[in-house]
Amino acid sequence: MTLNEEVFKFKVEVILKKGVLDPQGEAIKQSININNLGNILDVKQGKLFELTASSKNREQAIKEVERICADLLTNSVIEEFKYYEVSE
Repeated sequence: MTLNEEVFKFKVEVILKKGVLDPQGEAIKQSININNLGNILDVKQGKLFELTASSKNREQAIKEVERICADLLTNSVIEEFKYYEVSE
């Protein structure tokens, strides 16, 4: 990090796209309902990432996060992502 850079923190959620089979989510849903823990209609499992970036500005940090999500953290055929900035 250089003197003119700021630190930005993001949370990234990655989940399967609608219509993609989610066997782990289905197994969790069945287990919840079989054990009478609630009446859950649907479960989607996913991944959560926390990224801390050092950038000149927020716009550059967002571009970097978007590129990392698209190129590394998701399989664009079956997954989608969303991210949001969080305060430290």
